[in-house]
Amino acid sequence: MPRPLAPAGRLFVAAAFLEGFTWTGLLIGMGLKYGAQTTELGVKIFGPLHGAAFVFYVAVTALSALRLRWPWWATLLALLAAVPPLVTVPLEIGFRRMGLLADKA
Repeated sequence: MPRPLAPAGRLFVAAAFLEGFTWTGLLIGMGLKYGAQTTELGVKIFGPLHGAAFVFYVAVTALSALRLRWPWWATLLALLAAVPPLVTVPLEIGFRRMGLLADKA
């Protein structure tokens, strides 16, 4: 039976989802702005939201790495996952399966 998520693990899950959600909105907004050339509204809304979500994700990653005592490679992987679009969500799923987000007790 999987162990329950630690508070820092639950926060990491939320941050990873938020980062992925805002990436999706920004990508759709960029498609509308540059592809369809219809509106800039999506970029105006999701650009700043994604910037804030990215900073939040990086801060939560650092906190989670310290609190959950991640190995160096997991911390580096989590930080790198924020750069390409939509990688934080599958990374979070993988970390959950590996037990990196669970209580150590």
